[in-house]
Amino acid sequence: MSSGPIKEGLHPRNRFRTRYDFPQLIAHSPALAAFVVPNAHGDDSINYADPQAVKALNQALLKHSYGLQTWDIPPGYLCPPIPGRSDYLHHLADLLATGEEAAIPRGPSVTVLDIGTGANCIYPLIGTSEYGWRFIGTELDPAALRWARKLVAANPTVADMIRCRLQSSALECFKDVIKPGEVFDVSMCNPPFHASAEEAAAGTRRKLHNLGGSKTRSPVLNFSGKSSELWCDGGELAFVRRMIVQSARLPHQCLWFTTLISKSAHLPRLQQALREVNVADVKTIEMAQGQKQSRILAWTFMSPDGQRAWHQRR
Repeated sequence: MSSGPIKEGLHPRNRFRTRYDFPQLIAHSPALAAFVVPNAHGDDSINYADPQAVKALNQALLKHSYGLQTWDIPPGYLCPPIPGRSDYLHHLADLLATGEEAAIPRGPSVTVLDIGTGANCIYPLIGTSEYGWRFIGTELDPAALRWARKLVAANPTVADMIRCRLQSSALECFKDVIKPGEVFDVSMCNPPFHASAEEAAAGTRRKLHNLGGSKTRSPVLNFSGKSSELWCDGGELAFVRRMIVQSARLPHQCLWFTTLISKSAHLPRLQQALREVNVADVKTIEMAQGQKQSRILAWTFMSPDGQRAWHQRR
């Protein structure tokens, strides 16, 4: 779907590592044509500070690359960057790979828990389309949950593989959304990064400014999001530390627990929290999309023998 130089930092299996082929995308999603304009180098592009343009690009990418015919977000909710979201899933596939040839696991025997799936439901939609995995997506916001369920139902190729559940407590990650005896091969989470609404708004203004906008204008929707998507008391550090403590209550119901970490400065304190709950193994997986750097923090309570036994059972 694209050509040109490889975008450094993206996973080798990422479908979006080269320049977008806008004519091909428009052929699959004609609505995108209204937003395609020449950039400073004379190449086809979009205005990434325009929320409608970003949404139209996402719709075209999902339709062309994954066959997802219907995708949208309600006003004010987070519009995710598709290449970065798919990268997380590719790295999880590597984490789950086993055997001498490190075969990538595909198919419905793999079950993933997506904590905070959001109205966009992007991880389950991509993960099921790319790898055939089953997903349980949890969501605190009832309106976002209803929208996510609507998206799933509107895409019959994945509808049987994704279930969305309401999380009733903002302080819980796993309680009441994991059923007794239910097991997951991996959990994933894109946590709220900021510690307050003011901090989240400042981050949004910085992103807008980096795309050529004003620091003072109101944040546009593509870098918007509801409060539960963007911030919580204590920010990313408090959220992930709470997740670590809660994961220790169900050490045998999930093989790998994972979460995105935006700030590398948080890693030492999170690694200390993992030692305090006696995890068996910890991995930090670096990720990059353009100038944005992030990482996946992954941990398991299972020894190497326990991991092998898990894969044999699954």
